[in-house]
Amino acid sequence: MGSYLVRRFLLMVLTLFGMSVLIFVMLRLVPGNIADILVDASGADPKEKARIAHELGIDRPIAEQYVSWIGGLSRGDLGFAYVSERPAIEEIAPRIPISAKLAGMAIFFAVLLGVPFGVISAVKQNSSLDYFLRVISLSGLSLPSFWLGLLVLMASVQWFGTIPIYDSNPHGFLQDVAMLSLPAAVVGFRSSALIMRLTRSSMLEVLRQDYVRTARSKGASNASVNYDHALRNALLPVVTIIGIEAAFLVGGLIVTETVFNIPGVARFLVEAILWRDYPIVQNLVMLIAFVVVMVNFLVDMAYMALDPRIKFGD
Repeated sequence: MGSYLVRRFLLMVLTLFGMSVLIFVMLRLVPGNIADILVDASGADPKEKARIAHELGIDRPIAEQYVSWIGGLSRGDLGFAYVSERPAIEEIAPRIPISAKLAGMAIFFAVLLGVPFGVISAVKQNSSLDYFLRVISLSGLSLPSFWLGLLVLMASVQWFGTIPIYDSNPHGFLQDVAMLSLPAAVVGFRSSALIMRLTRSSMLEVLRQDYVRTARSKGASNASVNYDHALRNALLPVVTIIGIEAAFLVGGLIVTETVFNIPGVARFLVEAILWRDYPIVQNLVMLIAFVVVMVNFLVDMAYMALDPRIKFGD
């Protein structure tokens, strides 16, 4: 186990290093930069562009800029946001908890809905309830998050005469949950549909195994067979897809935070990309890459907890 953890740690470091290089280079391959945008927006003399680029340090060689960024990142210095002229950490830090709560609630909603309904659909195969749940799962996979979010907003206006607005002022945890529950349900609906379908197919495969039939022949109850014997083994591929959905949920958050006007990390990332605010974009994408790598590691650890047969030898 010890050698495995060391190998995984080194692989994580190497992956994050490769991602940092890719992010840094690709961002600068995009035509235009913050100096071009500021000059075009203000109508200033084009000669000002060189002065702005020099002040922001984007006229230096790419390698020098990269070393400066990584060096600052290792010290916890994320640089300055070009647009607001404030430290990048001050722009990013307040938005992280908002997106983290939204993503956590969305995954919680997806698992809470997807796993039980997937099990019920498999146990009640080809029944009316099974067909109904399969229709729900197909609708979740078919409806885009932005369109579903707009439908929810229009329904809220029609029924309640208002739209849900996120208040960014400090408030309690329960108020946060109440304000983010609707956007979380919207962004988590697709993930719940995917988890439901995978849980159903995995459960059906496990329920046909010999050991399940043996358990039934020994007089085990349906609940014991379905949950003690079948579900635990059926959860391995489900855990994988939950990890993938959790890691890449930011794609859904970009749309959802924009539709519901939530001042989170994903929406801020889109604004920073439009302004070519390099420090913000670089650090936010690196944060996303770190989350993806960590989630993959946690999924591997969850395999061992769910299946004792899986061992990572020294």
